[in-house]
Amino acid sequence: MHHFDYRGDELYCEDVPLAEIARAVGTPTYIYSHATLERHYRVFDEALAGQRHLICYSVKANSSLAILRTLFALGAGADIVSRGELHRVLLAGGDPAKVVFSGVGKREDELEAALRAGILAFNVESHGELLAIDRVAGRLGVRAPVSLRVNPDVDAQTHPYISTGLKKNKFGISADAAREEYRLARSLAHVTVVGIDCHIGSQLTRTAPFSDAIARVAELARELCADGVELKLLDVGGGLGIPYRDDGEAPPSPAEYGQAIRDAVAPFAGLDLTVVCEPGRVIVGNAGVLLTRVLYLKEGGEKNFTIVDAAMNDLIRPAFYDSYHAIRAVRRDAAAAVWTTDVVGPICETGDFLARDRELQCVPPGELLAVMSAGAYGFTMASNYNTRPRPAEVLVRGDRFAVIRRRETLDDLVRGEELPDLLAPRG
Repeated sequence: MHHFDYRGDELYCEDVPLAEIARAVGTPTYIYSHATLERHYRVFDEALAGQRHLICYSVKANSSLAILRTLFALGAGADIVSRGELHRVLLAGGDPAKVVFSGVGKREDELEAALRAGILAFNVESHGELLAIDRVAGRLGVRAPVSLRVNPDVDAQTHPYISTGLKKNKFGISADAAREEYRLARSLAHVTVVGIDCHIGSQLTRTAPFSDAIARVAELARELCADGVELKLLDVGGGLGIPYRDDGEAPPSPAEYGQAIRDAVAPFAGLDLTVVCEPGRVIVGNAGVLLTRVLYLKEGGEKNFTIVDAAMNDLIRPAFYDSYHAIRAVRRDAAAAVWTTDVVGPICETGDFLARDRELQCVPPGELLAVMSAGAYGFTMASNYNTRPRPAEVLVRGDRFAVIRRRETLDDLVRGEELPDLLAPRG
């Protein structure tokens, strides 16, 4: 569900024509729907009704301050993976007591910043990290709240780059070693065990792998309780997929996901557990589009090309994951020809494409296309490759819109660089 729809032959975001935003802001531009963000959060929250829970939005999916503030106003916490994301959460008004800190490579300055902020828990990913947390907390004279991230060795059946729950992945502590690591954690002077964590990957299209993983973690949790560990948090991760295609693909609904969670925690009915979820893509993915303008049409011997002003530096998912994004003409024309085309950008890479062999309305130069389902892992993965400014971001609410990130300028591209004296000719 999203709020990008045609009215007549014009594509709108809520009550604003996308063409109006293009005239005011230019292209390429990311455009987000406030109504979609709010609806997706509420649907996810309602799916867990009856179960004590905390939704910690996965900041890496989309970290724009206005997006974060929108979700925090609805009651969301945050799942972070860096000090920079913590900084954004605090700037956007997030409650540090609703923050979980994940990731395999937390530096000591990051641990210290999170402890000073007073976060809910660290999701610990290794033996070395556990010792580092104890060391940093000791320096500060505090106790660090920790959950151990358990790797259940479950195949998420998703793209290998975003699968995180197998033994061969870098994430988490093996289920075989976890019990001993919990014993160590309980012995440390500056650590308090508060929970157990699991996350098997992103863009999950079936609940079975998720249910299998939680079942394995639940078995370990029962053993921990027998050891005297007082668990307060059961962090089940995130990763619920979204539909990217217009062909009726249907990943599990939040309601199915919620039922899978309730089934998984049923054995803990007598415990005072809060279930922590870390959704990202399912909240913001279909809440955003990338608006781009057609520059040229090129007919080739074997391929046709629609050359646009957005590129792989703006949206890297198709090039990096070979992922699919639906593409719509902002002004549709039933009389226009339909052709099979690659939609490509200006970057000097053959891998610079947004779509390949796609049947699309033949949109002439100067007209607009909307790359759909671009709200997650779009701008957050954007770069300045080929010395290209990153795009603007716009938030729409009803019949109003505002720029929430201005387009980078040429001066922005060289900010922070220096021409040192050592480059001067020697006298």
